[in-house]
Amino acid sequence: MPKRVLTGTVVSDKPQKTVVVRVERRVKHPLYGKIIRLSKKYHAHDEGNVYRLGEQVRIEECAPLSKKKNWTVLERLGAARPADIEIVETAAAETPKAAANRAEVEAKAEKAETPVKAEVVEKPAQVEKPVKAEKPAKAEKPKADKKTEKTEKTAKTAKDKPAKAAKSKPAKA
Repeated sequence: MPKRVLTGTVVSDKPQKTVVVRVERRVKHPLYGKIIRLSKKYHAHDEGNVYRLGEQVRIEECAPLSKKKNWTVLERLGAARPADIEIVETAAAETPKAAANRAEVEAKAEKAETPVKAEVVEKPAQVEKPVKAEKPAKAEKPKADKKTEKTEKTAKTAKDKPAKAAKSKPAKA
C-alpha cells in the first residue's frame, strides 16, 4: 500500500526534531452545500531542525516514531512569508497637531535664544451647562399632635368596620 503524502504549513517548530504541520482541506458542507475549509495538525519528524515557522512543506506517512509522530518531512515547497506587521513605538509617535505645536515652541525658543521647555497644549473649551431653576417647595400642612392623630385614626377604623356576625354551623340531622 502506498504511503500518504500531504502538503501543509509549519505552525510550530519548538519541539526538538519535530515540526507541527497544519494541513487544510476544502469540503462541501453536507447540508448547506457551502465549500468550507477544515484543518488538521500533524506532528512530523524533522531530523536536522531545518524547517521554520510559516514554511510550506510536504510530509509523508511513516511508522510511529513516538506517541504523536507518524509523519516525516519530505521537502520544503515554499519559504515562510514575512509578517505584515509594522511596529510603532508609542512614545515616538505623535499626532500632526502635537508635532506642529512642538515645532512652534522650538521656533519661538530659537528666536528668543532662551530654552523653553513648556509645550503649548490646546484643550477644547468647556461649555457650561445651563443651571435648571429649582421647583417651588410644596406647601406644608400644619402638624397636629401625634396623640390626637392616632386616636382619630383608630376612631375612624372602628366606625368603618362592621361588627362580625357569629358564624353558626348547621345542625346535623
